[in-house]
Amino acid sequence: MSDSAFGTATRGAPDSLLVVAAHPDDIEFCVSGTVMQWIDRGTQVTYCIVTDGDAGGYDERLPRQVMADLRRAEQTHSAKLSGVQDVRFLGYPDSRVEPSVELRRDLCRVIREVRPQRAIIPSPEINWARVADLHPDHRAVGEAALRAIYPEARNPFAHVSLLKHEGLRPWTVPETWLMTGPSPNQFVDVTAVFDRKVDALRIHTSQTAHFEDLAGLLREWLAEHARAGGLPPGRLAEAFQVVRTA
Repeated sequence: MSDSAFGTATRGAPDSLLVVAAHPDDIEFCVSGTVMQWIDRGTQVTYCIVTDGDAGGYDERLPRQVMADLRRAEQTHSAKLSGVQDVRFLGYPDSRVEPSVELRRDLCRVIREVRPQRAIIPSPEINWARVADLHPDHRAVGEAALRAIYPEARNPFAHVSLLKHEGLRPWTVPETWLMTGPSPNQFVDVTAVFDRKVDALRIHTSQTAHFEDLAGLLREWLAEHARAGGLPPGRLAEAFQVVRTA
């Protein structure tokens, strides 16, 4: 099934993709249907998860380090179900992320190692229509990732140790897709992989076990995106803002 685009030209599957997210499970909630379909068409995908997720979950008896270990395991398992073998964890503390020089350097390192044709990152903007997307970690990671993509990863004089000591040459990411932002202009029909998306999200048991109808909640959200994108009734979509960064 082809991507559905409204207000932008239709964009196919890239050769390589880097997905940056603040927490384990963000990708499965927001963009995994799109990623699955691209993988089916041959895209090589890397996930980069910025935090350790230790502030998540609903079991107050569970030590925070145990929660972090559990969430990394959940993310790794979920990614494999989606077809992603390369999952990288930066280990920043959950709920305390800032777009620091250190984080931007670490993201530049991943960009230069992966050398993606496309990146998906959180939007650095507030989406007031969805309170669940207002987590400050999302925006901080979005700002850091956008600054890493432009201008730092392409600039040989930014984070000079990456080139001088690690041999990582500059790389320009041609196109960046923002998730959870307030101004989507690209809607990808994920109806065909909805069940797979739900299965991948359910693996994040520490975050989703309390939902009585996880599939219903997800279907309602994706149907809203589909309507916003002008898709026919009954379709489900993930939403992005596409930005040229070359």
